Amino acid sequence: MFDIQSYQKAESVQDAVRLLAEDPEARLIAGGTDVLIKLREFEGFSRLVDIHDLPELKPITREADGTIRVGSGATFTDIEESPLVRACIPLLGEAAASVAGPQIRNVGTIGGNLCNGAVSADTCAPVLALNGSLNLLGPEGPRTIPALGFHTGPGKVALKPGEVLLSIDFRPEDWMGWGGHYYKYAMREAMDIATIGCAAAVKLDGTTISGIRLAYSVSAPVPVRCPAAEAAALGRSAAPDDLPATLAAVRDAVEADVKPRTSWRAAKDFRLHIIRTLAERVLARCVVRAVSLQEGSC
Repeated sequence: MFDIQSYQKAESVQDAVRLLAEDPEARLIAGGTDVLIKLREFEGFSRLVDIHDLPELKPITREADGTIRVGSGATFTDIEESPLVRACIPLLGEAAASVAGPQIRNVGTIGGNLCNGAVSADTCAPVLALNGSLNLLGPEGPRTIPALGFHTGPGKVALKPGEVLLSIDFRPEDWMGWGGHYYKYAMREAMDIATIGCAAAVKLDGTTISGIRLAYSVSAPVPVRCPAAEAAALGRSAAPDDLPATLAAVRDAVEADVKPRTSWRAAKDFRLHIIRTLAERVLARCVVRAVSLQEGSC
């Protein structure tokens, strides 16, 4: 049996903020795919405020300025099947499609995936590669913060007491004309936590790499961007004859950006091998997509 001491269903986001302020020990539950596990295994998850299926948290929209806004209550299935995601930010859809099985994807949300603080969360690396920002609401009012830096340690995020994640924004300059890709390496092809997750986005000026963002999950205590690897590629040629050398430079530089560890799931050296391999594989796919986008855009 679950040790549920208190359960309250929020009628709106403002109501959720109020309920959290009234009970500082309460935790949010949306899809519940992580919280229900923690109810069984950890203390401090027995007082719940339910924000599942709040309409204001569900939409995936393109704003007037071109910003793609993904509601925190959007499920992985919502994201995977969204025509807007598929057309404009497909790497986020690829990450959503890689999560667990269809039953979990039907109820698990991107907001829960980010706010749970798990370094293996599949949507973290794509959100970083897309330079996303997080819209929050708390007792002190709304605020917007970069996704980079939101994770502060294993299982820890920069939410203030009583705050709710409303949505994730991707500005047009961060996705329009950028070729992106996400790849999840896991020991099994389905229903498994990532051993390493890699996301990247590349922008080309002709055949020159004019912009690059590379991000990983499970390669450090928090999801990370890779400034050394990005610098190794920026300004280099992505022409077919030159691309192998450019990718090799990134592969060698990425070691400075990551801090993989040995665990029961994988040894440090093996994780580093996967990190280096995925740097080349994912970026090569990004280049292909970036070339196609030069002929048109979302």
